[in-house]
Amino acid sequence: MPFPAREPTFLPLTVAAARTAADSQVGPPERASARVVQRRAEEANAAAAACWSALLGGCESAGRLGLPARLRALSEATSVYVGGTWWLGDGSTHRRRVSAAEDRIGEAIFEGDGAEFAEAFIGYDQAVATAVVRVQSRLGSPTA
Repeated sequence: MPFPAREPTFLPLTVAAARTAADSQVGPPERASARVVQRRAEEANAAAAACWSALLGGCESAGRLGLPARLRALSEATSVYVGGTWWLGDGSTHRRRVSAAEDRIGEAIFEGDGAEFAEAFIGYDQAVATAVVRVQSRLGSPTA
């Protein structure tokens, strides 16, 4: 079994925010939607780790090619969780940040640029996590 502390983590804020949202939502629909975000964040994080290894090794691998689809799935799950009205309205700044970071990550993968990849993930993680936290606080929770 791998040691979690030794595995690279690319979405720590998003995974934590989604887990907190999933554990604290009162209504079943919100909880289910937050669980989907959590699963997609964990899948995207694992795909990012595989992509990172491929970038460091300088090889073309399925992990490297599959990451953009995992990021889109996470972004889509986040948009469902936060709600279309917010995502397209008050949350449009977050939506644009998420989209721009996705594009940067894609470019870094294409160019094989590990430094740009890591830097772009910081922005992506912050943008998605911030959207989840803001909506969670708007929806309210038993711990808020």
